[in-house]
Amino acid sequence: MEAKGNILLTGYEAFGDFKVNPSIAACERLEGRVFKGFKVVVEEIPMRFDDVRNIIEGHMERHKPVAVVFTGVTGAGAQIAVERVAINVFSARERIMGTDSLDRPLREGGPVAYFTKLPFRLLLERLKEAKIPSILSNSAGTVGCNQIFYYLMDYLAREGIDIPAGFIHIPRLPEQALGFRAPSMTLNLSARAMEVVVEAISELL
Repeated sequence: MEAKGNILLTGYEAFGDFKVNPSIAACERLEGRVFKGFKVVVEEIPMRFDDVRNIIEGHMERHKPVAVVFTGVTGAGAQIAVERVAINVFSARERIMGTDSLDRPLREGGPVAYFTKLPFRLLLERLKEAKIPSILSNSAGTVGCNQIFYYLMDYLAREGIDIPAGFIHIPRLPEQALGFRAPSMTLNLSARAMEVVVEAISELL
């Protein structure tokens, strides 16, 4: 039976000392699976500031998803963080994403911010029921994760597309926290969290 539509998940490529980026690794566990008749497609996003926007729009136009969840890794907590808002700022040093920019608009003249279109209260409720630590976050930062979140929401707004869409932060893996006082989550639990998220979204489509 042909799928009723695609649910697009993305995660970032491995970078720096991370041989595995848990965001893409967790999403890949769901590649090709079908939820309520909707098929999961997964794409890896490169850590290249100048290319990200076109890559995102290319994935959107190719897959024509009925729902989208972008993901990235965070070292700020041991919880799945459902992000509420993307802001029109990129600000980072040390050539993160291949650029050094402070206080740079992601789109000149674009809206100051966009709110998520994910059903975040439902997602948090379902994650709690699954006994997966999770929080609602009000800042996706000012670097790569906020960048793709903003570009996603900006694309949807400009194209007049109203679908569930937004960004979720996934914690580091335990092995990436060795030697640090850094929070982490196992890949199995992060993948289960994404499964819960997709299950909940698919029920609304």
